[in-house]
Amino acid sequence: MSTHHVMKPLSVFILTALLSACMVGPDFVRPTAPTTPNFTAGGDQITTGDQRLVSGQAVSSVWWQSFASAQLNDVMQQALAGNLTLQATQATLAQAQAQVQASAGALDPQVSLGGTAGRQKYGATLFGPSDFHIPPFTYYSVGPQVSYLLDFAGGKRRSLEQQKALAAYQAYQTQAARLSLTGNVAAQVIGLVSAQTQIAVIQQILIDDQKNIALIQKAKIIGSATQNDLLSLQSQLAADQALLPPLQQQQSTATHALAILVGKAPADWQAPHFDVNEFHLPAALPLSLPSSLVHYRPDIMAAESQLHAASATIGMATANLYPSLTLTANMTQQALTPVDLFKSTANAWAIAGGLSAPLFNGGTLRAEKKAAEAAYQSELANYQQVILQSFGQVADVLKALEHDAEQIKTQQQALDAAQSSLKLTDLSYQLGNSGVLPLLDAERLAHQARLSLVRAKVQQYQDTALLYLALGGGTLSENPQQPIS
Repeated sequence: MSTHHVMKPLSVFILTALLSACMVGPDFVRPTAPTTPNFTAGGDQITTGDQRLVSGQAVSSVWWQSFASAQLNDVMQQALAGNLTLQATQATLAQAQAQVQASAGALDPQVSLGGTAGRQKYGATLFGPSDFHIPPFTYYSVGPQVSYLLDFAGGKRRSLEQQKALAAYQAYQTQAARLSLTGNVAAQVIGLVSAQTQIAVIQQILIDDQKNIALIQKAKIIGSATQNDLLSLQSQLAADQALLPPLQQQQSTATHALAILVGKAPADWQAPHFDVNEFHLPAALPLSLPSSLVHYRPDIMAAESQLHAASATIGMATANLYPSLTLTANMTQQALTPVDLFKSTANAWAIAGGLSAPLFNGGTLRAEKKAAEAAYQSELANYQQVILQSFGQVADVLKALEHDAEQIKTQQQALDAAQSSLKLTDLSYQLGNSGVLPLLDAERLAHQARLSLVRAKVQQYQDTALLYLALGGGTLSENPQQPIS
């Protein structure tokens, strides 16, 4: 076969492929970011307390280090390395990325090598009433085959676009899983610190209760206290002892939860004893702008990826309304004996084109296009709802931090007043100007104020961590336009 005879059909093949560069259906355009300047109606500031907001600053991807706890950092690294849920999402991401590669490969010409060996006998009547007949024979053929679906409507490329969007969705889901993991670890650690601190306070209260019972017993002997006073203190001791089991259960639950988060069975992993004095409340808190938050939160970016996939689906449904053309070509060596298989006289080739166009399908294809358009509108509404919910979460946390600061200020004032009252009452008791009961009451108020202050501080730590999470946890801060793999 001459070069001219080969190049002419090959040129037609390439030219037709180049004509397939257009794509029908809408090109995806990222929705416009919200223009609202603040998360809250009154402005985004913490009006009291030692914390301040730094507007426009992105969250660090290792935001938990702002608490300056080496033990928290260590547990967090164990969780990021061993958490099974995170590993599952990473494997799902790898699957989605492989599917993208598979879809991309389908756009290229498909080449295969085929070989055939067979034995054939034709029936005598095949050639009509005559004495001519072909005896049984053995035949051989070998050669490459090429097929190519001309994507002139862009359906295959829209399918690839959809796969890429779904892979991006899975990448953001992986980042969301990482964000959820770090948030859960921080919450459990802070809860564990809270339980340990409150247990220590209550144990001191129980010691004081027992001392007070001893004082009342002595006072009863000299007649300055009654049996009812003693029973009242014993009842108070029992009530204070009842505070321990729930906190101990909270401690156990948090410890077991942390073991699961780091990928271990509770029996195989023990949480460290966290020192509350090791934790430091961050003084400067980052606060991204509302218009930037849509690029910093993985759940918002995941919703955008789903919207992109829905847009590509419209293109796929639109492409189905257009004709489909498939080109095939093969070049084989055909012979009746293996010896003759690779001689020049054994050369054979073929080029063919197959055209298929929808004529009547009962309106199915147009209905599928309308369904794809409706699905896009649904995803658009979901995307906008995710943004609103994220803005609401940030607004809630900002107000919570402001209220935490007010609560801590009030509880600190209550503790200071209770301790001052306790000192004066103790001095009065030492001078003999008052009995033991007012002293016991003053001690009770001081203990209660101390517990309330501990709980308020723990809540402030929890809400500080929630702010980092609501702002995206730094998972996308380095390159907010692309998912991080």
